[in-house]
Amino acid sequence: MLTGETYLALTGIAAAAGFIDSIAGGGGLLTVPALLWAGLPAPTALGTNKLQSSFGTALAAKRYHRAGLFALRPNLGAVAMVLAGAALGAMAVQRLNPSVLRLVVPLLLIGAALYTLLSPKMHDHDGEDRLSQRGYLPLAGLIGGYDGFFGPGTGQFFALSLVSLRGMGLIRATGLTKLFNLTSNLTSVVVFALGGQIVWTLGLTMALGAMAGAWAGSHLATRHGARMIRPLLVTVSLCLTAKLVWGWFQG
Repeated sequence: MLTGETYLALTGIAAAAGFIDSIAGGGGLLTVPALLWAGLPAPTALGTNKLQSSFGTALAAKRYHRAGLFALRPNLGAVAMVLAGAALGAMAVQRLNPSVLRLVVPLLLIGAALYTLLSPKMHDHDGEDRLSQRGYLPLAGLIGGYDGFFGPGTGQFFALSLVSLRGMGLIRATGLTKLFNLTSNLTSVVVFALGGQIVWTLGLTMALGAMAGAWAGSHLATRHGARMIRPLLVTVSLCLTAKLVWGWFQG
């Protein structure tokens, strides 16, 4: 039985995570360990985390859309691919052991952090795309599947791929990333709910904190652009890497 103090602490953590998620992704770095600390089994912690983070991501996506940073209709194909991938990933994680990903993902995150830090493309101006909108669809589905299955670093992988392969400026890529994150989160919530892996009262309470953090973070990101997003992307990527490597060696 969770106490009122635990609910309050988890809601505060969700607010901090919502702020980070709305700008750079990686808020699960805070909320998933906190939910496990509160005594939830791993699948239930993942499902409850997806529920609370969906609210913050939805608010951030609405803010970025209102700022004109992405349009829904041209991206419906990618949204459909993310949805399909996330559904398959969320079903798979309830049956398979994601230990292999715990070894591979830190290497990918280190690469993402180095690219974000060193690449001259990580700015707010659109550049030349290497993949067409249609050519990006399989990658969108693959990242969506990863989010449903494991999750850490999804925001970084979406943002990085949109900048490096679709030629988007960092602020526009961040906005579209929120749309994709929202799609994969909502899909995962449905799958986890069908599996009975969500504590609804806790997830909805934490959602209040997530929305407050997301409002503040998306407001700052749309105002300051790459100057804020770039260093936070690097920081979150390296923190995720350190946590995943530590968890691997701890078994």
